[in-house]
Amino acid sequence: MSAPGVGPIISSAMVAAIGTGDAFHKGRDFAAWLGLVPKQISTGDRTILGRISRRGNRYLRTLFIQGARAVLLQRQSWPRHGFGAWLEAASKRLHSNVLVVALAAKLARMAWSMLAKGRDYDANLLGRT
Repeated sequence: MSAPGVGPIISSAMVAAIGTGDAFHKGRDFAAWLGLVPKQISTGDRTILGRISRRGNRYLRTLFIQGARAVLLQRQSWPRHGFGAWLEAASKRLHSNVLVVALAAKLARMAWSMLAKGRDYDANLLGRT
């Protein structure tokens, strides 16, 4: 796999953990399995999103978070990789740690899509995966 923030270590750890990715129906299921989505508390008509659930493979979750931090450090490459507008808007409204986890979840979903569907990374298709 070749995507921003996803290198050979994350790729090999991901294949070792999930194989071809057939166990997950969609990328969000994979991100939830990793524990990169917030816990949800619902009462009546109110939904409260809490901290990340931290379930699943701790090593792989840590690797995706470190990959997201590496992408965030290279601000000039955001538009080239297709993250430009989304990361600019998110960095203005989110705390830095929340932004890292949100980007890690996005990277996990992209990586699952590339693995399960046999695609290469394409920055133009970023919003459609």
